[in-house]
Amino acid sequence: MSEIASRTASVAELAEALIACPSVTPAQGLVFDCLESQLQPLGFAVHRFVAGEPPDGPVENLFAIRKGPEGCRHFAFAGHLDVVPPGDGWTSAPFAPERRGDLLYGRGAVDMKGSIAAMVAAVRDIPEHAGTISFVVTGDEEGPARHGTIALIEHMREVGEIPDLCLVGEPTSIDRLGDTVKIGRRGSVNIWLESQGTQGHVAYPHLADNPIPRLVALLAELDALKLDEGTEWFQASNLEITDLEVGNPAHNVIPAGAKARISIRFNDQHTGASLAARVTEIAERHGCLASPIISGESFLTQPGPFSDIVSRAIEAETSITPDLSTGGGTSDARFLKDLSPVIEFGLCNATMHKRDEAVALADLEILARIYARIAGDALRA
Repeated sequence: MSEIASRTASVAELAEALIACPSVTPAQGLVFDCLESQLQPLGFAVHRFVAGEPPDGPVENLFAIRKGPEGCRHFAFAGHLDVVPPGDGWTSAPFAPERRGDLLYGRGAVDMKGSIAAMVAAVRDIPEHAGTISFVVTGDEEGPARHGTIALIEHMREVGEIPDLCLVGEPTSIDRLGDTVKIGRRGSVNIWLESQGTQGHVAYPHLADNPIPRLVALLAELDALKLDEGTEWFQASNLEITDLEVGNPAHNVIPAGAKARISIRFNDQHTGASLAARVTEIAERHGCLASPIISGESFLTQPGPFSDIVSRAIEAETSITPDLSTGGGTSDARFLKDLSPVIEFGLCNATMHKRDEAVALADLEILARIYARIAGDALRA
């Protein structure tokens, strides 16, 4: 995209250029070339790097910054360029953006190339003397997320560019653009459970050790757990059994092992480590093994000046007072909260991860104006 085009393109045109770059997670190359070409003419110094090794890498990341006067405030936009696989059954090609009526179709239109395009358009309206603005963009939010935003945070700390506030462009709106803002998220821990036994003939159970009853008893106790009642800003934590595997093809054989997996989404009354320890202790009592992986901790950006800035901007452009929420799944905000206060706000999420993903063209323009207001007010705060 040429300098003139980058400075004058509509938000939809910026989004179309990004959508046209296939970027199934982990994204690399072309889509980052496109974003760089949009940001450089606007005065941003763009740094790109690749982190990680297989199986979870390599992952490309981008940190772009336009510095303001010495001692000024620093506001960061954050997001991702990778998308989930499009799957089959699209009405149009997923990486050939197409306008039909008042909608723009393409994989990533909502999650979240549309939001990144709105961020690019937003900074065109903010003078350089207003303050420092940066873009924190990864190619691996939809994947394992081990070498994406975590690596970007390490880079920002190394170069001493820590933002005062950060806005993530995840699609948070539900029924109408601006109706929901995320000020926090629950944490996530997945735990693999295993019960080992001794294989044998079902007619001679005394010569075998069936692992299934132990695992079933363990799952029953875990399923009955009531972790908490919820808090002022968080719904109750929940534990779900997500997989159960024996893999025994023979009807007359007692299997040698049985496996299961649980997933816990938890609020700020717990930590991933405390829940992992609790499940491990219960598993050991049942003679089973537990192998936890913590995907992220819960966090809350307390309602206050930052959420007020976001809400005022939304109200000014949509006449909607947004709900402040902590619902939904995890996002890269779970990492960015260690860097600075972070809030998530973006497009309507009805079609994200679905075939024929689409965004309202009018919403792109409105979102760009909201983002410009948020950034401008945040730099003046």
